[in-house]
Amino acid sequence: QVQLVESGGGSVQAGGSLRLSCAASGFLYSTYCMAWFRQAPGKERERVASISNSGATTYLDSVKGRFTISRDNAKNTLYLEMSSLKPEDTAMYYCASRSVGVCSWSPTSYNYWGQGTQVTVSS
Repeated sequence: QVQLVESGGGSVQAGGSLRLSCAASGFLYSTYCMAWFRQAPGKERERVASISNSGATTYLDSVKGRFTISRDNAKNTLYLEMSSLKPEDTAMYYCASRSVGVCSWSPTSYNYWGQGTQVTVSS
């Protein structure tokens, strides 16, 4: 069965860094669009970054220059390097996959989701 398992979340002070990982299994990982979403309490889920099956990346404007998404198709793993973290980055971060190689902004177009990993940034 399909599994997406996130890890690497935690609590950091503003200006700090974290690296999130998402281990994928049960589907042909290299052909899928992969993305990171986040959701803060009382807010809608938003796409933070995505990477297509060809390696094209897109980012939420507020994280450009601070976050980097990457994928390792040999290890079926997705990463999100986060630096210069701000309190407004505090949220549950989810890994998601879409069975089309091209990515989308809409959460509803993603087929599979991980359980999430919490990121908390204190000022």
